[in-house]
Amino acid sequence: MQIIHHGAVNGVTGSCHQLDVNNYNNNSHNHGNGNNISSYLIDCGLFQGAETAGKSSADQLQITFDIQHIKALIITHCHIDHVGRIPYLLAAGFNQPIYATTATAALLPLVIEDALKVGVTRDPKLIQACINRLKKLLVPVDYGQWITLPINIPTAISSTESATEMDSASSIEKTTTEPATISSTENTEDISKETIVTPAIYHKAKLKFKPAGHILGSAYVEIDLSGPSGNHRVVFSGDLGATYAPLLASPKSPYRADTLVIESTYGDKNHQGRKQRSKQLKNIIESAVKDNGVVLIPAFSIGRTQELLYEFEHIIHRNKHNPVWENIDIIVDSPMAANFTQKYRQFKTLWDNEAKGKLAQGRHPLDFNQLITIDSHQDHLSVINYLDSTHKPAIIIAASGMCTGGRISNYLARFLSKPTTDVLFVGYQARGTTGRDIQTYGPQGGYVYINEEKVDIKAAIHTISGYSAHADQHNLINFVKRMHHKPSHIRIVHGDDEAKQALAKEYRKMLPEAEIVIGKE
Repeated sequence: MQIIHHGAVNGVTGSCHQLDVNNYNNNSHNHGNGNNISSYLIDCGLFQGAETAGKSSADQLQITFDIQHIKALIITHCHIDHVGRIPYLLAAGFNQPIYATTATAALLPLVIEDALKVGVTRDPKLIQACINRLKKLLVPVDYGQWITLPINIPTAISSTESATEMDSASSIEKTTTEPATISSTENTEDISKETIVTPAIYHKAKLKFKPAGHILGSAYVEIDLSGPSGNHRVVFSGDLGATYAPLLASPKSPYRADTLVIESTYGDKNHQGRKQRSKQLKNIIESAVKDNGVVLIPAFSIGRTQELLYEFEHIIHRNKHNPVWENIDIIVDSPMAANFTQKYRQFKTLWDNEAKGKLAQGRHPLDFNQLITIDSHQDHLSVINYLDSTHKPAIIIAASGMCTGGRISNYLARFLSKPTTDVLFVGYQARGTTGRDIQTYGPQGGYVYINEEKVDIKAAIHTISGYSAHADQHNLINFVKRMHHKPSHIRIVHGDDEAKQALAKEYRKMLPEAEIVIGKE
């Protein structure tokens, strides 16, 4: 067994990981041939920010790895940095099942359609052809349900060789709980040295999704491999949600993981507590609107937008007689966000107990009086002109969450240079994105380029880390600590270098006998 990374190892975008099973032709034993290999792709995401530097659009999107042995694509959730390269995977000839949770399967066609319109083509026939093919391959799976994955049964190994390998693998498993080959060619400064063991033989592979608490439908993935030499369970975390985030329940650790591939977005940081961040949000808004300015909140259409609406409804409900909260407009300027909010309402059975309790009280956390949704592009431009001319305070939530495009760019171009404007970041801003630049240079009175034009930053810049949909260091440590059968091999991905190194240090303290690896391409 080996794990290959096609993204999310030099930063937090482009998530795409490949699990190879029965890959005998890729090791020193050279048993059998390539037909034994069964590969599973976990996510196929788009690169963003600094990870696109020096690459043309074609290079960023091109599928450069061999797909002939890939038996299935497994989707952890439908953020664009986890699914954005799917159209190019299909164009490369991929024609195997695409497994996703039921909610993700409902959201994914919407995400891919929007991505095609924004970055590829407006041709409705081409878009529909891609969506039709995607829907044909999609296999919705309920949480907690084991699904058998297609796998090639090894046939080119003699019984003597097989028995020898089984004995060897079994002895390895007793000492390391790792009956598979974990290939690693990285230097020992980041990871333990290369592991070379006799490969285990697997005849069966099965898949289970467990709630990750990141966005609607998000999951971490358990892949259970079994064969004559025993069982091995590989867990891919996807993006794990933060504890006590609004709307969705916190993820629970798996019972077992022999190999764990885990994200590290906030591997070196801990978030604010929920009460603290809610109070900070309320205070920032109340202070910001005193000068009749606008508050711009860049947010992803899926997840962050709905969590913010939930929190604003909570604040409004508790401040019914406060004129600020009675009168302020909360504008969601994103037709995609409106569509996804409808899906959140459709799948309210996946909400946490607190959110369900509010529904039982007759409250509507994602649909309240002050909420205004903007659909057409013309209405979007009209709102910008209206706010600019009337100096009416308002809260605007718009994508993209890292300010790399979308309608938030037009708001920033118009309002970022005004001292009455406040920009509030509630999510991670990757290196090389406009959001990170505003976050970094704004407090210094710097500037950024938006739509290829220089814009001076005179707006007040705020960051509330507690609203991140990603687990913090404490959550990531507990995810492993609470497993009954802990992994002997952990591979850390999806984070900046500092975050990955900090998390690796914590895992090494917790599991001194385990192999802790910083993932590399």
